[in-house]
Amino acid sequence: MKKLILSVALVGFGSLAMAQQNHTQEQKEAKRAEMQQREKNHLDKMQKDLNLSKDQVAKVQALHEKKRAERKADFDKNKDRRMAKMKEMKDKREQTNQEMKSILNPEQYKKWEAERNAKMEQRRTAMKSRKNGERTHHKPMKQQLEPIR
Repeated sequence: MKKLILSVALVGFGSLAMAQQNHTQEQKEAKRAEMQQREKNHLDKMQKDLNLSKDQVAKVQALHEKKRAERKADFDKNKDRRMAKMKEMKDKREQTNQEMKSILNPEQYKKWEAERNAKMEQRRTAMKSRKNGERTHHKPMKQQLEPIR
């Protein structure tokens, strides 16, 4: 019975996490427009910095579009392998959970699980911050003593 409840809870949390990742169509369009604007700004900067002709700008833009299509094709080609890897990781995580459950008493397991979930949420927040260009947990690099001669 406990396993059934735990399974239902895990599926529920997994569904909730997946639902949070789904973006609305407006968000996708806004992201696409932002990326197009960023690319346009990049091309404008290249044109200004390198003093490119209109023909050169068109060729650079065509090259970028070609590379984008190649990246998308690679991404789509590897989708099955990524999905298999995600399933494998999920299975290993479930196996670890079961092994920890057999080692720890219920109170210890609950505490261990809460700590693990808190760490996971902390990593998720840090990753979102990095995607947004924020550097919340960034430690400054140590100063080098002296250059090697």
